[in-house]
Amino acid sequence: MDNFFLNNTYVIDEKVQVLKLSNTYKVYDAEGNEIGAIKENLPGSRALLSLFVSKKNLPFTLEVYNAQEKIVATLERGFTFFMSSVQILDESKSQIGTIKQKFGLKPKFILEDMNKNQIATIQGDWTAWNFTITDASGKEIGNISKKFNGLAKEFFTDADKYAVNIDPSVTDPIQRMAIASTASAIDMILKENS
Repeated sequence: MDNFFLNNTYVIDEKVQVLKLSNTYKVYDAEGNEIGAIKENLPGSRALLSLFVSKKNLPFTLEVYNAQEKIVATLERGFTFFMSSVQILDESKSQIGTIKQKFGLKPKFILEDMNKNQIATIQGDWTAWNFTITDASGKEIGNISKKFNGLAKEFFTDADKYAVNIDPSVTDPIQRMAIASTASAIDMILKENS
């Protein structure tokens, strides 16, 4: 596992773009040091499709880069019409887990390992800005919270900023990789509807 996933806090800041076809996020640690990026890999065919089909239904691929610009994880979703399912791949493109959206009044996601065992539940609030991450036994092991981006950015863009916190007791590398990857996937599923 790459050192990128050894952090306990990730601040994921969506980059503001004038003509936005794809999403790009900068990733910072708790001290504000840039430790990587998450970039949407957008083939031309998908860009063309986005002119005719709602973005919330289109497939996406998000690549997680470390500070040395090496891909350390990939998130992939195919076409969806109701509930999303996002595959989490490691740096060698082997599937290590899945983020599955669940139906409910509040946003909810299940994190599963490659054998479809539930490793965490991600439960959001009514605004879909704050999420609690619990393990299979119900113990809180992390959270995701939306951060204020500044008045101009909040009012005039749809760019979001999230903090992902992972409890230091989570030592399993697969769990850490899955949890660290969730905020950008949730942003793509719930917030990128244009």
